[in-house]
Amino acid sequence: MQLTEHGPAGAIFRRFGRPHNQSLLEAIGNPRREAHDARQQAEYEAREREYKELRRVAQERKVEREARRPACTNCGARYTDERWKAIEPAGWDAPGETHPHLCDDCKQRAITAVRQAEHTEHGHQFRDPENSSMQHHGSARYSYRYFSESVATCSI
Repeated sequence: MQLTEHGPAGAIFRRFGRPHNQSLLEAIGNPRREAHDARQQAEYEAREREYKELRRVAQERKVEREARRPACTNCGARYTDERWKAIEPAGWDAPGETHPHLCDDCKQRAITAVRQAEHTEHGHQFRDPENSSMQHHGSARYSYRYFSESVATCSI
């Protein structure tokens, strides 16, 4: 009878422990579960906002890092992470980078060109076998050898 008077959306349903009639959606609902679901949703949205903020900060750092990334002075290509790490000073006793302003490809080409230039320079240099010892008297190797021999023969 109430159904025909109030219709299916009316307050015609009575739930155990409730003093008055409710609509169907209120009667079958669970307020504690709905409160729990609302808290879960709020926590999820807070985590989602935090995650998006972290992603935004990470993206900004990535953009700043890419802006600082050096480029090759020869070809203009940006350095790889490995190359960038290789040119940064590691310490006082670490060997220095020979071509810190060049990328790996240009560095290899530069080293090859220097070696070829040294090879052609030494290959076309005139050497007289009879005076070859005279050519090396001014060299550091001969000076060191002469110095070490003279120190060894001296007696104090």
